[in-house]
Formats: sequence, structure tokens, C-alpha cells
Amino acid sequence: MPPSPVNGHVENILLIVLLQLSVIIGAARLFGMLFRKLGQPQVCGEIAAGLILGPSFFGRFFPEISARVFDPSVGPIFSIISQIGLVLMMFLIGLEFEFGHLKENRRAALSLSIAGMLVPFLLGIWLGEYLHGRLGLQGNPLFFALFIATAMSITAIPTLGRIMIELGLNRSRIGSLTITAAAFGDAAGWVMLAVVTAISKSAFDEWTFLRMIGAVIVFSAFMLIAVRPIAIRTIAGTLRRGNGTLSLNALAAILIVIFACAIATNLIGIFSIFGAFLFGAILYDQHEFVAAVRARLSDFVTVFFLPIFFAYTGLRTDIGTMTGGELWLLCALVLLTATMAKLGGCTAASMLSGMSWRDSAMIGVMMNTRGLMELIVINVGYELGIIPRTVFFMLVFMAIVTTYMTAPVLLRIAPELP
Repeated sequence: MPPSPVNGHVENILLIVLLQLSVIIGAARLFGMLFRKLGQPQVCGEIAAGLILGPSFFGRFFPEISARVFDPSVGPIFSIISQIGLVLMMFLIGLEFEFGHLKENRRAALSLSIAGMLVPFLLGIWLGEYLHGRLGLQGNPLFFALFIATAMSITAIPTLGRIMIELGLNRSRIGSLTITAAAFGDAAGWVMLAVVTAISKSAFDEWTFLRMIGAVIVFSAFMLIAVRPIAIRTIAGTLRRGNGTLSLNALAAILIVIFACAIATNLIGIFSIFGAFLFGAILYDQHEFVAAVRARLSDFVTVFFLPIFFAYTGLRTDIGTMTGGELWLLCALVLLTATMAKLGGCTAASMLSGMSWRDSAMIGVMMNTRGLMELIVINVGYELGIIPRTVFFMLVFMAIVTTYMTAPVLLRIAPELP
């Protein structure tokens, strides 16, 4: 095998990077189209492409080719590209997060959301403590259990939204109630993740933790009170001069603010993605701006950065770490607990509110969708060194299965759906 390209000329490094990018983007498009034909949303195919390119499949059956294409010496380059993409992706998620849903069906959606968060979180705490002891993991069992509990509680609104649109459920009463409950849950979920991250990074030192939480509150208030009004006035003028489109200078300014917000939360001590998400979230109701940003930025992030994130996740997901039947039993326990907690808890809450068994089951299945959000949470835990590779595989496996099962199970419950 030739020497590592990182030790050679920049053109050698560029060759490997370009080869990886071509394979990742091509595979994401191919599997995205394939999964669409199979009745799954395109993002499911993109997630599958990332996993197939990793050591569980491509690296396992074609080790020499995999070693050449995914040369580990350029891994740090792709790590940085993946993180930059995640920052931009979280800005877009915040920007397109429909907080208006929180005003609809508030009472029913709030009770459903509480059930969809509380039951998985409590069972996640139990599961985390059990896995930590059973696997003999190092580190603080509380941090580990908190991350497992947070991962169990998440519903992936972007993925769920795509599935609902493709099945024609987005404008139905059930769809509106579910997406509202998921919005409540995800808003709480990101707060939980920020708090858990702060606890972990402060090593649960009380003053460090309180300082970080206080800094987050001050930064959030500053974004809402100071940045939002200025941004709205500036955006209005920019869009008026550009006839509804963003100029290159405006786009550059937006990118600078996104990165500045990411820098701020990084310096506070929590992950950079929170700053980017918050900047997008404070402008969610500026619909003309959302459309203009989507036209300029969304497609490139979706086609270029999102597959890199999935591929980077796939390269960390190694089926080879699952040695022995006990680990697979624990993996099944993770999947069973996550599904029972989310699907079962939300179904029961819906039935207790007076809904039919069929409608309740549909809501439970949709709320059980993990997808992209789950993968982000899992990667945060991995970056902090709290989640080892074995548990990382288990959680990714759970996220994939709970996402892939959504559309087929919904069609089984309601065959009349398209």
C-alpha cells in the first residue's frame, strides 16, 4: 500500500479527499433514490449509504478498497467538514422549526409530549445504569445514563415531517397533533441535551455547571432581545433590495453570524451546534427569509454536508464491536426499551385522552421516529467520550430501526394511505 497521503504533497491529500467525497455523495444519491422506490423517505437511504460505507459492510467485505478510499490519515479533515456541515444543518433545522405548532392543540399535544418524553427518559435512566454496570464501562455512570435517557426521548421532526408529507398525513388532525407534540418534545430535548452536555463537561462541579447554564441563559436572552430585532430589520431591507433573494454579501454575513453563534456556545462550554440552532430558531417566523435561505443554502447542505455527516457516523458504526451473543441481546434490549417507551407511552397517552386505538397507534408509531436528531445526540455523546463504540452501534441500530419501521407500520395500520 502506498504511503499515507498526509505525509505527501497536498495534491495527494486532495486526491483522497475528492475520491471520498465522490463516493459519499454518489452513494447518498443512489441509496436515496432506491429507498424512495421502496416507500421510504430519501433521508433513510442517505443514512443507509453512510452505514454501508463504514466498517460494518464496505470495510468488512472490501477491506483493501475501503482502506484506500477511506484512508484514516485524512480522517481529521472529514471530521472538521462533518462538524461544519452539522453547524449549518442545525441552523437550517432551527430556521425551519415550526414553533407555530406549539400554539395548536396545546393541551392534548402537551400531555402527549410529556408522556413521549417522561416515559422514555425514566426507562433510559434505568437502561443506562444497567448497561454501564453490565458492560463494565469506565466513567461516571450518571453521565452515561443521562445521555442514554436523552437519546431515548428524541423524536426526529425533519425525518417525521418527510414521512408525513409523503403519506399525506401532514395536514390531517392526527398529523397536526403528532407534529405539535414532537415540537414540544424536541424543544425540551435540545434543552435536555444542552444541560446534559454542560453537566458532563463540568464534571458535575456545581459552580462550573451553574456558570455554563447561566451563560447559556444570558446568551439565549441576548439572541432574543438584541439580535432578533436587529436581524429582522436588516433582513427586511436586504430582501427588499434583492427582490426576495439574498445577495452574496448577505449570504456571507449570515454565515459569519452562524459561525459567531457557534463560537459563542463553544466558548461557553457546550457544543457549537447549539449556537447555530438558536440563531435559526429566533428567525423561524420570517417566512420570506426562510425561503430565501432555503434557495441559497439548503440544497447544498443537503447534497454535500448531510451525506458526509451520515458517512462519518457510518465510519464510527462497526458491527465488529458486537462480539458475542450477550452484546446482541443488549442491543435488542436497547431497541425494545426505546420502542416500548416511546411507541407504547405515546399510544397509551393518546388512548387515555379518548382517541381510538387506531389513531393512538398511528401517533405512537410516528412519535417513535428517531432519525437524524437521534444520530446528532449519539454523536455528541461519542465526541464527549461518554458513549463507547459498542453502545454507539447499539444506539445507531435503534435509531435506524425505529426510523425505518415508521412508514411500513403506518401503512399496515392504515392501508388506505398512499
